[in-house]
Amino acid sequence: MKQEPMIQRYKKSERVNHWIVAGCFVLLAISGLGFFYPSFFWLTNVFGSPQLARIIHPFIGIVMFVGFFIQFFRYWKYNFFNSEDIKWMKSVKTIITGGEVGDTGKYNGGQKGMFWLMTGCMILLLLSGLIAWRQYFSGFFPIWVIRLALLVHACSALALIAGIIIHVYAALWVKGTIRAMVEGVVTQTWAKKHHPRWYREMMAKHEAKEKQEVEKETL
Repeated sequence: MKQEPMIQRYKKSERVNHWIVAGCFVLLAISGLGFFYPSFFWLTNVFGSPQLARIIHPFIGIVMFVGFFIQFFRYWKYNFFNSEDIKWMKSVKTIITGGEVGDTGKYNGGQKGMFWLMTGCMILLLLSGLIAWRQYFSGFFPIWVIRLALLVHACSALALIAGIIIHVYAALWVKGTIRAMVEGVVTQTWAKKHHPRWYREMMAKHEAKEKQEVEKETL
């Protein structure tokens, strides 16, 4: 059986960076829930002991922040909203039932919304986390600022956790999406259905590249 032609969606470096950020998020979410909710305190043993969790948690947070903003500078230009995204977001019922709406580019309205939510949460988590980082920075701030920072940190973390749950669910819901971040490729049928404008752009680039190669061979 002939395999359907593929389109590269993510390079290896992008996929590695994504999974580093994802791994950091899991560790931070588990230990963070242990810090903020007494009934989940046992989760802090993910690093061996609660003491180690408090030491390691902020360092992993820095790694996640750096990894995410490497992604940010790669993808920000694809995540500005346009009229097609508004059309997509107004057709949630159609989307949920498996349909597609609008001439979607590399990312749809939901993905763009998630991108900016994650960006905002990451910035708030970094700033509030630095203020509350007792060993290094908290001594520079009055106690009320530290308490406010902890509140912002907790709210931002919960918003990010909720966003990531939706992100993972959507990736599982749309068949073929996980493959893009594991293998880096998607089928042309998948691209044409879910991201038609991006599909046309990629095919145009492919055709232009083939044309250049043919021209070189004829010289």
